[in-house]
Amino acid sequence: MLRPLKLDARADAILVNSSPEDDLSSTGVPSVNVTYAGFEGEAHSGLTRASCIRVRRQYTQGTEIRNTRQISIISVEDMAVVADTMGVDKLEPEWLGANLLVSGIPDFTKIPPSSRLMFDGGVSLVVDMENGPCQYPGEIIERHHPGKGALFPKAALGRRGVTAWVEREGHITAGEAITVHIPPQRIYEFAT
Repeated sequence: MLRPLKLDARADAILVNSSPEDDLSSTGVPSVNVTYAGFEGEAHSGLTRASCIRVRRQYTQGTEIRNTRQISIISVEDMAVVADTMGVDKLEPEWLGANLLVSGIPDFTKIPPSSRLMFDGGVSLVVDMENGPCQYPGEIIERHHPGKGALFPKAALGRRGVTAWVEREGHITAGEAITVHIPPQRIYEFAT
């Protein structure tokens, strides 16, 4: 049974990347239509995607698989810790290629897989997994904070946010409240 958390959580910003050929940076929008394929206008939307290095143990790169990485979500709180660790005053969600910037969810990157983010307007997003840090945001950060971009992957470890997929379609507006539903957790152990 999923239990809702009563947090003062909200969507602080909505962003889309409609031109990934330039880089992974995204652009803020006041609201977005959400379909089962993801955010309308977002380059990472789609019901399926080509497998990448993240699933190299399961699939040959380029194999068509279900797209559970439709949406990249980061938190205000995690970004502040990463910026502080890097020794910069601020990081912008656009530089990280984020689609949603949320606040009010403690240790957001640690939110377990299958958690639901339920928006007041009806949209439901299901957390797939932690979004591991990579070098690409560092390249964008370097433009804004010279000499600091290479610090991003290590500083963002465990604080890079999560990826999610759409469970219920609708519309999200910046500032919208979010209810968090966490599934029961247990540690999986097996004898070797």
